[in-house]
Amino acid sequence: MFKFLHTADIHLDSPLKGLESYEDAPVAEIRGASRRAFDNLIDFAIDEEVDFLLIAGDLYDGPWKDYHTGLFFVNRMGRLKNAGIRVYIVAGNHDAASHTTRALPLPDNVTLFSAKKAETKLLDELQVAIHGRSYPAGAVSENLASLYPPRHAGYCNIGLLHTALTGRAGHEPYAPCAVEDLRATGYDYWALGHVHQQEVVARDPWIIFPGNIQGRHIREVGAKGATLVTVAEGRVAAVEQREFDVLRWVLCRVDLSACETIEAVFAQVRQAIEIQRLAGDGRPLAMRLILAGACPVHAELADRELIDELRGVAAACGEVWLEKVLLQTRRRTELAELVGRDTALAGLLHSLEELQLGAQELLGLVSDLPAFKSRLPHELFAGDEPFLADTPEQMDTLRAEVRELLAARLLQHGGGQG
Repeated sequence: MFKFLHTADIHLDSPLKGLESYEDAPVAEIRGASRRAFDNLIDFAIDEEVDFLLIAGDLYDGPWKDYHTGLFFVNRMGRLKNAGIRVYIVAGNHDAASHTTRALPLPDNVTLFSAKKAETKLLDELQVAIHGRSYPAGAVSENLASLYPPRHAGYCNIGLLHTALTGRAGHEPYAPCAVEDLRATGYDYWALGHVHQQEVVARDPWIIFPGNIQGRHIREVGAKGATLVTVAEGRVAAVEQREFDVLRWVLCRVDLSACETIEAVFAQVRQAIEIQRLAGDGRPLAMRLILAGACPVHAELADRELIDELRGVAAACGEVWLEKVLLQTRRRTELAELVGRDTALAGLLHSLEELQLGAQELLGLVSDLPAFKSRLPHELFAGDEPFLADTPEQMDTLRAEVRELLAARLLQHGGGQG
């Protein structure tokens, strides 16, 4: 019997995004999160006495700012060497983009697979054959799996590959292949990388994305770690996911339908945050808070600056930092009733209801909008909610948000009930 640890997408020294401008953010924890998560993985490998570690690509995040990133990695490989643990790596798209990586000598317990062709490394004492190939460039469009060597008879065969398979949302379609391509090799386990969400793709044979070991922004929520695999009599006997992240990103949706006052809103938010803290086993949390529901105090919520108040609620719960607060509550009063009132705001709301402009029509009305956008800082268009976006879907969302804001103001100043 033997054990190995399968990890991928470490993106060593990659910054965490979304808390940079947060005045009280844990700067040291943010900057060092990927290293601390990697240390958790190394400690676990040593404590668990695994026989080898597999890294399925994107060890680095691209070119290093300096050699400290590489020196940190080599030092940790030295710890594994002293513990008798071997390491097998394939370079992924981010690794292939780094020129400094190739100039760093690695300890002799570390094997980096060739980028020229797929090759096989035999561990005769364990009767294991590990097959792998590194990326030769930052973008690979060919099916690398179809070029892997055949199964080595009498051995437990493991394929190490950085791939998007047939495609995964949010990931470039690199080294595309189908599950059938992997099965055709006859391997017992496929250790994949590139997809940052943990996924058991198949169990016969085992085909697994372990996910990354540390979430880096709000699109990488939930527990992050690596996969521990136990092999007995040449077959995979157990597969377990272990957590190594040190700061966890979470989406926290809070239903405010029953909240009659702002104080009740804060109490409901506090309770939801505490539930997330318990689920995170005491880890610091970077949270996107989403307030939802047909809310009696919808108008009051829409008419006040909530972020600082809610950050205070989060801070009182411990190490919780709000990356963003999204207000998705809605009024209880029907829009038809509001539009029927004889007020200026009701008139605006009525006009907005009749306004059905798409992105191209808006650009036609405001002919200099593209020129205006070209003068804005590039940073405004970054992230998952671009500023001044002009797709039809985003225009619909913007129109709905404006309508809700006007409705809230009408309720506030017209004496209506939310």
